[in-house]
Amino acid sequence: MLLEHRSGLPAGRDLWRIAHTPEEAREAVIATPLGCDPGRCYEYSDLGADMLGFVVEAVSGERLDTFLEERVFGPLGMTDTHFRPADSLKTRIAPTEVTPPRGYPLQGEVHDENAFALGGVAGHAGLFSTAADLAVFAQMMLDGGEYNGVRVIGDSTIALFTKRAAGTRALSWNTCGGSGSCGQYLGADAYGHTGFTGTSLWIDPDREMFVVLLTNRVHEARAKRPAKVISDVRADLADAAALAVTDYADGPMLMPAKFRADRAVDWNRPVRKARKHGVRKSTKSSIQASKSRSGSSKAAPSSSSRGKSVASKSSSKTASSKARR
Repeated sequence: MLLEHRSGLPAGRDLWRIAHTPEEAREAVIATPLGCDPGRCYEYSDLGADMLGFVVEAVSGERLDTFLEERVFGPLGMTDTHFRPADSLKTRIAPTEVTPPRGYPLQGEVHDENAFALGGVAGHAGLFSTAADLAVFAQMMLDGGEYNGVRVIGDSTIALFTKRAAGTRALSWNTCGGSGSCGQYLGADAYGHTGFTGTSLWIDPDREMFVVLLTNRVHEARAKRPAKVISDVRADLADAAALAVTDYADGPMLMPAKFRADRAVDWNRPVRKARKHGVRKSTKSSIQASKSRSGSSKAAPSSSSRGKSVASKSSSKTASSKARR
């Protein structure tokens, strides 16, 4: 249920606000009350991934990053994949947010606030890598758990984990439904995952291909809806990759004249529209209240004047609100 995001745990909580040490953050995760009965609802949960990390640590007797280095990254030769990378690697790591809640620009430090509160090693975030290392990992998945003569997991386990289990969700992975960040051309058995800052990995066993995207949508994003931008870019990249290697009897498939990113649909749609109904309502109620108090039509001019004043003030507030936004 944790792997399917059906455990009942909420999406997350502000560990970085309530915890002063990684130990306190860990205890806060464990003490989080369920939002619903396990198995009764679907909620993508960072806390569920953290709990899985705690399980690994409890069973292995090692910290999560140590376990993965010894059992996965090291054997596969993924030498550029780390939690909490060394300072010497900082110049090779793209900066993330310029003005985060921590108060200083981030580079080489996990962007996710809760992962930072957990000490930089967490089941839901904090891993740094390169496209070359992720290519090794993806090829290992395509080869049934083995790469360059080294087996790190069984092929039956990969088959189990990448099979749909709840909706489009597999065990930890998501699957491609012909839309979303996997685009429209990857196969029905394709699976992958995305990251908040702009990372994604899609693996298509039918085509024996994978698509890796490492970019940064949180670094001084200029579009009003950066989540929509990265969604389009991910889908475009997957489509371009699939079209580049797919041939039919009458020849190769053609690239579209325009990709989603070329159209930029809804990238800058306002987050919310200004409310105008309150101005008219206030004016009307002001006039009615004045008439009721005076009992005659002679009060209409002054009440109308008062109504204009109310409308003017409301308009000023609206304009001021727009300026602030």
